[in-house]
Order: sequence, then structure tokens, then C-alpha cells
Amino acid sequence: MRYLIGLDIGTTGVKGLVIDGAGRVVKRAFEGYPLENPRPGWAEQNPADWWRATVSVLRELLSQNGAGREIRAEDIAGIGLSGQMHSSVFLDASGEVVRPAILWCDVRTSDECRWITAAVGGRERLIELTCNPALEGFTAPKIIWLRDHEPENFKRVAKVLLPKDYIRYRMTGEMATEVSDAAGTLLFDVAGRRWSRDVLNALGLNEGMVPPYVESQDVCGRITREVADATGLLEGTPVVAGGADNTCGAVGAGIVKEGRVLTSIGSSGVVVAHTDRVMKDPLGRVHTFNHSVPERWYLMGVMLSAGMSFKWFRDALAASEKEVERLSGIDAYEILSREAAKVPAGSEGLIFLPYLTGERTPHADADARGVFFGLNLRHTKAHMARAVMEGVVFGLKDSLEIIKSTGIHVDEVRAIGGGAKSQVWRQIQADILGVDIVTLNIEEGPAFGAALLAGVGVGVYPNVIEAAENTIKAVTRVSPAQDRQEAYQGYYEIYKDLYVALKDNFKKLSRQVQAQ
Repeated sequence: MRYLIGLDIGTTGVKGLVIDGAGRVVKRAFEGYPLENPRPGWAEQNPADWWRATVSVLRELLSQNGAGREIRAEDIAGIGLSGQMHSSVFLDASGEVVRPAILWCDVRTSDECRWITAAVGGRERLIELTCNPALEGFTAPKIIWLRDHEPENFKRVAKVLLPKDYIRYRMTGEMATEVSDAAGTLLFDVAGRRWSRDVLNALGLNEGMVPPYVESQDVCGRITREVADATGLLEGTPVVAGGADNTCGAVGAGIVKEGRVLTSIGSSGVVVAHTDRVMKDPLGRVHTFNHSVPERWYLMGVMLSAGMSFKWFRDALAASEKEVERLSGIDAYEILSREAAKVPAGSEGLIFLPYLTGERTPHADADARGVFFGLNLRHTKAHMARAVMEGVVFGLKDSLEIIKSTGIHVDEVRAIGGGAKSQVWRQIQADILGVDIVTLNIEEGPAFGAALLAGVGVGVYPNVIEAAENTIKAVTRVSPAQDRQEAYQGYYEIYKDLYVALKDNFKKLSRQVQAQ
């Protein structure tokens, strides 16, 4: 039996899967690590923590005592990698980490984004060259921040890698990236699938600072003897390039053909639409990135606090539900969802803006904040819970409407993430988005997509599309109800107006907080 391993280097930990050739998950493992916030708006991690977690996960996957069947090292045909996009790993000439990695959710680089935009020749020129505007989460602003704020560290930097690519370097000794992750650096010509010399030159960056790039299914290294001894893998096991977490999530959900759209409600919220040609929003409100399917692309909208909004609500306002969970074992989220299901669509006039940590799509505003609007004496905790769920989906609709405006058609939406497990939230998605919501036989996300890419790279599958089509199937479908669709459209119009009305006050509030 030939098996494939998929590893996802996430923000909270490393997730590992072993799948067989039919796409069945036969073993899982997870190892967490901390996220550091040394200053407000900053987010950093130690790449050494990623590596320790990766070694632990690989040991568990190959352990005879772990859950699932025994997996022999000689049966592992290949390993694929996925990881958080944008986060920067700065290495010196000897391959040692210079400083903690600056993560995708770090927002310290607003000034650097403005500088980059001006240096390249303006927002339109930057979108022309990279298909994207300068945003705080991207990699290039982090490099410029390091140059301007930590010049001694910057002088030491010989190479900048992304998280999964650093892990592959530790596994194989090879430095490389692939097109889907490179697309999120703001240094990549997304349309041409190559590094942008125009951008690198405009920013004064040496092209040697970025690694060579390959396609997602390419083999670009093999397990070293040292790593084999540490993990139980065989020396020489091929490691496939893999992809960014969002594109691996798309592959793992079968978003490999036009007409299919992915919504993911995890900590953040993501909308991904496959396209066979380069499509972009001229205003740069959604991202255009390279897909892990060769010569294909995808459009993506991102909201920063999707499931995180519901988690905040649970932790801050649902102490009694958490106590019931402790005593009965019934998940507090499920209790809140059941109560929310009893509330009419629109939460009787209560609207929630899910901007707890700022927002990316469509506003790109780090100062935006969460709001409950329309509270009255009829409203209960159940109304507030439903309003949070609805507000998150209104945020997804922002992205979907922009994607549709580029000319991409939408036949169905495939829902993944924690939000897809809630029937209530799936129905809210169908009613607000106005399209069928489909769930899948696979719920593993980016790690599963990484395993499929490994299978393509080592010949288990002929190509990415067939790998996805042969392993991923729809299992449930929820259709929109016309009466709720109509009600939600009115609430959505108010939702959109609220940001416009509050935008200036968000900035005033931010200045006030910073002044204290």
C-alpha cells in the first residue's frame, strides 16, 4: 500500500494526515505552538517551534501506538506541504533564522505599504504588476519594515522564505518556493508566474533574496539522513512543493474547475473562486493568486474575524453555555446555534459588523472594529448569536459579489471549516449568498490538498484535477429559501452602509486609543 503525507504549517499548529490512494484519511496528528504579540498589532512566531511540531507530528503519524492503522516508512510515497501565506522567515547566509517570523496577521506595516505603492508608481501600477495592492499582511511590506526598523538584522538577511518552505528546507536542505505561495509576497508577477523584477528593482531588493520557484506538484527535495533519524521517515522520501494554505484548501475541496467557489469559516473567513484565466478586480478589493493547478488562478476574498467572531461571542458572553458544555459535553457552539435557529432571519433588526481585528476584503482597513447595530429591548443572547453568524456571512457576500463582478459565474459553493459543521450556519450561507451550499466527504482542509499534490508529484495521480475529482464528493446540499433571501438582501444593504457611515469614526477611535 502506498501512502501520502500532507502537512499544514498553520497559525496555531502543524496538522498532519496520511491518506491512501483513494483519498481515505488513515491517520491524523496535530501539535500546537504559541503565537506571540510583543506589541499591539504585532504577531510573531519562532520558526523553531514549527520545526519541533513538524517532527512531533511526523513521529506520531509513523508511530505504531497512534490512532489508526500502522504506517510503515517504506510505504510513504511522498510528502506535500501547505502553510500560512505571507508570513516571513528571514535567514542568514548559513541558513539560520535571523529573528522571529512576522506573520500574515501582523498589521505593523501600514507605512511600508504606502511607501511600496509610491515606489512602484502607484496603486494601479502595482496591481498591474502583481494583480494585488499593498496590504499589511503581505510579505514585501515586512521586508521593508525590517530594512527600516531593524537595519542590523536586515543586513544579515540572505534569503526570505515562507513557513512551509522553511519546513521543506529543514527537511531536505533545499531552498525553494512555489507559485501559489510566491503570489502572496507582492513580489511575484502573478499573471506571468515568475518573480517580478520590476517590483524587486523598484523596492531596491536583490532577486537573490527570494528563492527559486516551481509549480505546486513538483518534487523539490528529499528527506535527509538527519531528518530520517529524527522522524522515522526513510532517507530519500520525496518532498513535493505543495501550496499556500488557501490554494491547498481549494484543491482539498475540489475547487479545480470554473463555477465552483469555496467558503471557509475558520478563525478567518475565505472565499475562493477558481478561474482558467487571469481575472482581477481593478480596485484590488479581492486578491488574484496563482492556483496549485498548473496555468490556473483563483480570486480570493479574506475577512479577518469570521469564526473568531463567534469564538469571541462564546468566550465573552456565553459563560452559561460553556458551563453546560463542561457538565454535559454538549458543545457550547452547538447550544448557541440551536438558540440562534429559533430567531427569524435578520435577527429582528440586529446587525453585527465582524471587524474585531480590522478587515481585509473589501475595505482593507486595520482600524475597523466590531459593532452591534440596532439593539432593542426585544433582543436576547440568541438574537446576538444569530446576528454574529449572519454578519460573518454578510462579510463573505462582500467578497462573493466582487468576484462575480469580474465575470466569474458561480454554480455552487463548497463550504468547509468550522462554520460548515453547523446546519444553521450553512442555511444562513445559502440564504444570504443565494446559492446552493455543499458539504463534502473530506473535511481536512489544506493538509488534504497538500497530500493530493504529493500524490500528483510522485505519480499516484495523473494531475491535480483528476486527483481532486476522484477523491472528493458532495455529501449534503442546502438550497436558499426565497423569502429569507429577500429579507436578507435588505439587511445586507444596511450592513454595507454601516461601514461607510462609521469609517471616519473608526479612525478617530484608533487615534484615541493610541494616544492613551
